Amino acid sequence: MPLFSVLMKGRATHFNFHLWLALQFVLVAFTFGMGVENQSVRCIAAEKQALLDFKKGLVDYDNLLASWTSEDEECCKWKGVGCNNTTGHVLMLDLRPRFNYDDYDQSTGWMQISGEIGSSLLELKQLNHLDLSFNGFQKIPEFMGSLTELTYLNLSSNSLDGFIPHQLGNLSRLLYLDLSGLDQSLVSDNLDWLSRLSSLKLLKFGSTNFTKATNWLQVIRSHPSLSVLHFEFCDFPEVHPFSISQTNSSNSLSVLHLTSSFTLHPWAFPLLLNISSNLVELDFSYNQLLSWIPDSFDNTPYLERINFWQNDLQGGIPKSLGNLCSLKELNLGDNKLSGALTVAVKNLSGCAKDSLEILTLGINRFNGSLSSFQPFSSLRELDVEYNRLSGHFQDNFGNFSKLKVLTFDGNRLTGPFPDLSRLSSLRKLSLTGNRLEGPLPVSIGNMSQLVLLDVSSNSLHGVISEAHLFNLTKLRLLFISFNALSFDLSSDWIPPFQLDYIDMSSCELGPKFPSWLRKQTNFSHLDISHSNISDTIPAWFWNLPSKLMFLNLSSNKISGSVPNLPLKFDYNPSIYLSWNLFSGPIPTFLSNSTVLDLSNNMFSGTLSFLCVKDESRLQYLDLSNNLFSGRIPDCWSKNWRLSVIILENNNLSGVIPSSLGSIEQLQSLRLRNTSLYGEIPSSLQNCTDLKLLDVGENKLTGVIPSWIGERLQSLIVLRLRSNEFHGDFPSTICQQQFLQVLDLSLNNISGTVPSCLNNLTAMAHLGSSNVMIKYFFEYADADYTGDSNSQFYFGGSTNDHLLVMWKGVEQEYGKTLGLLKVIDLSCNKLSGEIPKEVAILQGLISLNLSRNMLKGSIIREIGQLIALESLDLSANHLSGEIPKSLSRLSFLSVLDLSNNNLSGKIPLGTQLQSFNATSYSGNLGLCGAPLRTCPGDETPKPPNTINTKSNTESDEESFEPLWFFTGMTAGFLIGFWGIFGSLLVNRSWRHRYFQMVNKSGDWIRLTVALNMAKLHRILGLRG
Repeated sequence: MPLFSVLMKGRATHFNFHLWLALQFVLVAFTFGMGVENQSVRCIAAEKQALLDFKKGLVDYDNLLASWTSEDEECCKWKGVGCNNTTGHVLMLDLRPRFNYDDYDQSTGWMQISGEIGSSLLELKQLNHLDLSFNGFQKIPEFMGSLTELTYLNLSSNSLDGFIPHQLGNLSRLLYLDLSGLDQSLVSDNLDWLSRLSSLKLLKFGSTNFTKATNWLQVIRSHPSLSVLHFEFCDFPEVHPFSISQTNSSNSLSVLHLTSSFTLHPWAFPLLLNISSNLVELDFSYNQLLSWIPDSFDNTPYLERINFWQNDLQGGIPKSLGNLCSLKELNLGDNKLSGALTVAVKNLSGCAKDSLEILTLGINRFNGSLSSFQPFSSLRELDVEYNRLSGHFQDNFGNFSKLKVLTFDGNRLTGPFPDLSRLSSLRKLSLTGNRLEGPLPVSIGNMSQLVLLDVSSNSLHGVISEAHLFNLTKLRLLFISFNALSFDLSSDWIPPFQLDYIDMSSCELGPKFPSWLRKQTNFSHLDISHSNISDTIPAWFWNLPSKLMFLNLSSNKISGSVPNLPLKFDYNPSIYLSWNLFSGPIPTFLSNSTVLDLSNNMFSGTLSFLCVKDESRLQYLDLSNNLFSGRIPDCWSKNWRLSVIILENNNLSGVIPSSLGSIEQLQSLRLRNTSLYGEIPSSLQNCTDLKLLDVGENKLTGVIPSWIGERLQSLIVLRLRSNEFHGDFPSTICQQQFLQVLDLSLNNISGTVPSCLNNLTAMAHLGSSNVMIKYFFEYADADYTGDSNSQFYFGGSTNDHLLVMWKGVEQEYGKTLGLLKVIDLSCNKLSGEIPKEVAILQGLISLNLSRNMLKGSIIREIGQLIALESLDLSANHLSGEIPKSLSRLSFLSVLDLSNNNLSGKIPLGTQLQSFNATSYSGNLGLCGAPLRTCPGDETPKPPNTINTKSNTESDEESFEPLWFFTGMTAGFLIGFWGIFGSLLVNRSWRHRYFQMVNKSGDWIRLTVALNMAKLHRILGLRG
């Protein structure tokens, strides 16, 4: 069963000024575009030719510029061209691509142009707006510095590399310059050119190397007009704190975003805080900045929004932050801030307490009890999730009329659930992962604005009735899983809400299937697994919403069949129906899933539902432990996204279909115990990502293909056990450097054990490794809290499990599979000697070479396998002595050397003598414990003459009474008078002694009385 988790809860902070500024440019461009249709002035011929020459240097595979032709005389009507309505001059060129969308309205990319930005643009003498963003251009040409009329230049999201030309400094009219982007590699060795852009208001850089631009801070601080500045994924040089001390700070900069710049030196932090006295927005998120928060916010009195999300900030919160009287949003989440939360809140309780609307302190190390937030009367959102808070969760929020979001996930808060009904505007209440106990208060039903309620993973118990839910008309997301809550709802109860997200796993919903779900017709996520439902699933349930993304009914006792309905989903859902009593064939609509787990049921019929017409989005398929029959269909080419296929323990037959080889990203293929025959198809060598291959307990024949070792280089588990393979042991398997489980037992493999086994490097390393077969998918659900753009991203991964013969018993390993390092070649026809190179595999846990025809001696180096817990070399033709080094294997708990030709003495050691004699039986030449005593090791008998015995006994008889009675007398006198004499001499000791005797007597009498009463009560109950 995969583990699902919320992989990310992102909160986007709304910064408005720079968006407003960008919007103005868009509106200007839109105005030009609208003017084109109404104007009657023809475009200028020279400019038309310049545009045609510009097109010649472009690569336009999608023919986006089809309207740009010499036959069309009116170039002002061409796509992306805007002209002046009066003069006909080209003023705007906007060649942003259009986006493509699939059948699910999901963007699949955009149709872009690339090539060379031609110098013919210089003929557009009045061009003031140039937008080439989201294309594939690679160079910024120097001639752009000659387009002196430009006020707007956007080259963002291209594949730019090389130096930023200094000639851009000639664009003195430029207001907006955007060079941002992730897939680029720009360099700027000097920013003096930026100082010459005297009109510039907004500037964005992305993925740019400034490590040689040592003057970057000075230029920014001294720029006369710059208002909005963005750096993203940029590299900066070290900054000396005194290098710019004489430079005046900027008076124009109001918005500074410097994000995802991992080379930002801590010394730059306080300098950037003082870069402008007019700062309104400050965003230093995702910088991994290792520093304390400087107590130097007094010079930035106008700050309204601060975002320091995801750095390595340490220490506490400085008091100067609390003195920012205009502060509205403060995000200090995902850092290493520490100390008592009460102190942190106190430091913020200056005038900021009256203005602060959004406070994020989550994912830090704040400790102590829950602080009072009552002074923060303007708060709309409060996030203190994943800290180290403890103590009772109390109502410390006053009568917050504006509070809409309250998040305390992942702390250690205890006590009963408080009455929070006074928070009348609350839309999101999230307390998952704490230690709250007791019942859910009925007053929660009065929180009529609640949209999201998450109390999952606590210790809540009791009954949820209709009174808890009657007024929650706006509720959309409900998380109550992993509590001891049960439901008492009438069968005809109609919920007042329509839920999008229902998570009730491990709650008591049964034994009847919850009838109130019939009225929930709009959910995308439903999890009622482990909820003690023992009922036939009603037919109405399968009329599933088209927006379904996740369905989990697993680990109940639900019976019935799944009807073959013509259902279509907007997305490809993940469906878990495992560990139930479902029966019947599989309907076609289930093949439209991302994850499909139907294991451990009684489904029957064929697997023909997997043969789909269109490409499948299925990534994980588990149909194991059912009653499926027939052949495995040979139609896997449309299922190329699959990472995991588990079909084991069914009534299947036939050969392994060759089309499985078309699933090149397949990581786990498990076909154990499915009555397959024939050979392993050579097409599987295309599945080079395979980590686990299990085709054991079948009737497969042929030789083990050499390409398994040559091509499947990622294998961790290779299990071909109990088939009819023959031929020599393939030495190419030695090329598997990640292999940890090699099981070729119960076949007809011959030849020798190859000496190259020492190349299995994963088995040579001690300790555990990560054997996780991962599959991943995601989808997003908005949290509907109204004031933020939060989205939940859900994904999945699985620890694959495997049956392994371990210490003579077949056991299943899942999460601990990484601990296993096993070689099992038993029950074959291997001959020759055990290669000494096996001793190099020091991480080996189990080695089984039994029931072969091996000869020679047990290798002396066997003691180097220091992690070995199980060793079986029985039923071979091994001879010679047992190596002494074997006694040094302190972890060895299973040993079988029986039925060989071993001889000599069993080495002494606590391990080897602790095994049963059957571990060594069938070796006639062996001796020593636990077998018969070796010749020459008998204990010598003492002399047996009558005179000696008589004299000794006489001496002992005469001597024994003397020393015995002498010692007893002395011991009695010392012991008795040592204690009794002390009590006679010391009065206080005497009183304490008798008090102790009295108390001991009282305790004994009380204990006996209680036990007798308990015994009578038990006997009375049984009677």
